[in-house]
Amino acid sequence: MDHKDDTPMFALTVGEFRELMREEGKQELNHADVPQKEEKSYVYGLAGIRKLFNVSHATAQRYKDTIIKDAVVQCGRKIIVDRDKAIEMFNQNKK
Repeated sequence: MDHKDDTPMFALTVGEFRELMREEGKQELNHADVPQKEEKSYVYGLAGIRKLFNVSHATAQRYKDTIIKDAVVQCGRKIIVDRDKAIEMFNQNKK
C-alpha cells in the first residue's frame, strides 16, 4: 500500500483502510514483544517509611538517616523514597 501519511481518511477505500489497520496491528504486536520498563514505586515521608517497614516514627527517622539513606531524596520537608531500592538496602543491611 503506497499511501502517503497526508492522505485524508475519506479518500481511502474500505479495502485500503482494512489493509492499513492490519499493518498497524502487526506493528503494535512487534512493540508488545519489547519488554516494558518497570515503573518505579515510591513512598513519601516518614509515614511512608513507617508503613513500609512497620516501625515507629523514631525508627523510621533512623532508617532514613542511615540504612536507606541512598534511596531517600529530601528537598526541604519533602521526603521521597524509592521503595524497591530501600527494601534492597534494608535486606543487605540485615545480612
